[in-house]
Amino acid sequence: MPLSPLRRIAPALALSACLGATYLAPTALALELRGATYFNKPPWNVDLVSYYTTVWQSRAEYYFTISLDPEAGPSLGGLTIQQTRGVDTRFPFFVERTSAFLGRPRRQGARVPVEASFDNDARRFTLRFPEPVSPGQTVTVVLKPWNNPASSDTYMFQVTAFPAGPNPSPAPVGFGTLRIYDPDWP
Repeated sequence: MPLSPLRRIAPALALSACLGATYLAPTALALELRGATYFNKPPWNVDLVSYYTTVWQSRAEYYFTISLDPEAGPSLGGLTIQQTRGVDTRFPFFVERTSAFLGRPRRQGARVPVEASFDNDARRFTLRFPEPVSPGQTVTVVLKPWNNPASSDTYMFQVTAFPAGPNPSPAPVGFGTLRIYDPDWP
């Protein structure tokens, strides 16, 4: 039997009263503590897919997919994606070609506006959704390198989610793993 809206938010209201926090309207379901916005149920998993996995291969696209829990609270306002492992730390990206859509690779839905910047020294993308992604949605961000890395290795990317709202508190989502292989030539 589903809980009434009041029974679902009552524990959060009690917690916010104890911590001196402000709880936003039940329709927003965002938790605000000491001026920071938090997810009620943050995303906790990222899938990384690429259909081009050979060194130097062009036209590669890296699909990072995140599903938001229907009870996440606030919408998804942004992400950071940072390369944390991999021999090649200099392969460039077409930052201006970064895109996002609802759904998963090869089952894409509506486009989602996204603004992207890339700090090459930190190997970190900072992504902002001008129209935040609602709880219960699955969103895929597409990063496009000029070509795959020059060296075969296992490349790892740490993903962090930020809720939409004032002073968003980061929520670590996990690591996307990308394996890049040498060509299979005789």
